[in-house]
Amino acid sequence: MIQIVDWLLYVGLGLVFLILCAGIFALFKGGQFGRTWSNRLMRARVLVQFVAILLILAGFWLRGALAG
Repeated sequence: MIQIVDWLLYVGLGLVFLILCAGIFALFKGGQFGRTWSNRLMRARVLVQFVAILLILAGFWLRGALAG
């Protein structure tokens, strides 16, 4: 079970990184593309970061529950 949470955490962190890079690209590109995608990407990043934090907490909880 811990391995699944670890794997999901790595996927989540990778998604945060990719969305962050896409957001920076949209910011520097500007124009209609920037106006359309900057806010959407920021919202998606915040949501994925929240899920990643929950996965971190789940990993800590599982490790604590299985250790003791």
